[in-house]
Amino acid sequence: MPRKIRQLVRDLRRAGFEALPQRGKGSHSMWKHPAYPDIPVVTLAGQLGDDAQPYQERDVQHVLAQVKGRERDNDGK
Repeated sequence: MPRKIRQLVRDLRRAGFEALPQRGKGSHSMWKHPAYPDIPVVTLAGQLGDDAQPYQERDVQHVLAQVKGRERDNDGK
């Protein structure tokens, strides 16, 4: 069963991502991590209760892995 957009948003917020204000139209929202400006912006399309598309889940997992890797590198220094 696919995850909901709400779950992807929760994961992004827990990792420190913030929604970009006035970006995206309608059901689209854009998410950026303020501490890592070089990590790409994630765009989520759909209402919170909608099923996430496989590409959206992959995009979120990809950026979360990048953040985790950076935090691990910073802890090792």
